[in-house]
Amino acid sequence: MVVPVTPAHANGHVDTDAFVHPRPKDVGILGMEMYFPRRCISEEDLEVFDGVAKGKYTIGLGQEYMACTDDREDINSFALTVVSSLMEKYNVDPKSIGRLDVGTETIIDKSKSVKTVLMDLFAAHGNTDIEGIDSKNACYGSTAALFNAINWIESSSWDGRNAIVFAGDIAIYAEGGARPVGGAGACAMLIGPGAPIVFEPIHGTYMANTYDFYKPKLDSEYPEVDGPLSITTYLTALDNSYSRFREKTAKAKKLAHLHCHANGHTNGHSNGHANGHTNGHANGHANGHANGEANGKSAHDPKSVFALDDVDYHVFHSPYGKLVQKGHARLLYNDFLSSPSSPQFSNVDQALLDVSPAASLTDKNIEKTFVAHAKSAYSSRVGPSMHCAKRCGNMYTASLYGGLASLISAVEPENLRGKRISMFAYGSGCASSFYALRVKGDTSEIRGKMDLLNRLASMKVVPCQEYIDSLKLREANHNAAAYAPAGLLENMWPGAYYLESIDSRYRRKYGRVPVA
Repeated sequence: MVVPVTPAHANGHVDTDAFVHPRPKDVGILGMEMYFPRRCISEEDLEVFDGVAKGKYTIGLGQEYMACTDDREDINSFALTVVSSLMEKYNVDPKSIGRLDVGTETIIDKSKSVKTVLMDLFAAHGNTDIEGIDSKNACYGSTAALFNAINWIESSSWDGRNAIVFAGDIAIYAEGGARPVGGAGACAMLIGPGAPIVFEPIHGTYMANTYDFYKPKLDSEYPEVDGPLSITTYLTALDNSYSRFREKTAKAKKLAHLHCHANGHTNGHSNGHANGHTNGHANGHANGHANGEANGKSAHDPKSVFALDDVDYHVFHSPYGKLVQKGHARLLYNDFLSSPSSPQFSNVDQALLDVSPAASLTDKNIEKTFVAHAKSAYSSRVGPSMHCAKRCGNMYTASLYGGLASLISAVEPENLRGKRISMFAYGSGCASSFYALRVKGDTSEIRGKMDLLNRLASMKVVPCQEYIDSLKLREANHNAAAYAPAGLLENMWPGAYYLESIDSRYRRKYGRVPVA
């Protein structure tokens, strides 16, 4: 809210310092919506269709279903659908939005952004003053967009309005081993202060130049993929972003301790230096030492002040289910390296400490040991976040936030309140961040308005040939002009936007399926 006082200097210039905004508190997610195609295929059926061994996709990759769409939908229609649905469900005044950020890697124009298409939802209501634009780097663009929106609200440039973040992609692959890890979906989040789900300030980030997955062919929707490298790059990014997060957490705790100690020291002077300092130091040292030992955290590795047990749930970017399971086990392995003497690792072979970091990325003994060690925790702390991934497959930029939406939908609001959630964002090429959320309020409204689990269950499972036909239709008309899509509207959800036509100058026109 802007205080309506606008004093001017003698020269007539407005004193912008007079516009005082109360600093926003508890910036986070006020509302959330998911969108995914109406159709999906069974990975078990796909194993039969492709003539591969039973369990190759369902057990080997940990996949169950995969969402699919045809030429009636593109990234713009996804964005229009999910953002309009978010605004309608939460009765968002279009003029109340001051920033709109987009994260996607589904590129249909080398210049024009998805954000500009979304402006149709706001310009008609007289709002063209909306900051933000598209962010691109594989599946990480959504997190870059989210951080941009949060930073704007927490900055001196904030004008008191809320932000919306859109993330979405159509993940499809050429015929071959990568095709089963496709999917499609989108997410929209309403971001602002006073939120029930609040973002913590510490991010651990890792970025590097890798060629594990990339899309150099602009005449095709299909990526180039180095399968083995994509796995080791994901794990390397996880190791490093987690380590940076833990280091920054340790530094923050140390600074907080010094601040408290300084205050205690000052208070000790006023209340009696000897008693204040001696008691404060003795109690603080004893309690800190006792708590550290009780938690099984070594004083030798500063990172050990944070471990997986310090959060209640873990959400990962999910290219496919098995990699998420490996990633969760990998974090436990990192905790083991920091605190090998912790009681929880009493049955772990200490010889694993001698494996080099590079060798550990492909060490099957380490993988099996910690996957087994983490099995129970994975089921209770990661499993609830996997509903979207199991039904829709890989949603690229929407994957991580589909995981968060799944968790919100799967856990009763009274059980989720007060809990802490870790988030691992990853995009090939590569970019990654590890950060945390805290559930400070009631998530009932978000859960109820999404109705996610019921909507996922109501998706139509279609024959695999229908999926292949849809891909061929997209292939044949990629980059087409003067084109009318052939996909049937009956295959779309009521209220969804769809591609109506592309004219001879490649301008796209969209329609909307009538709401039932």
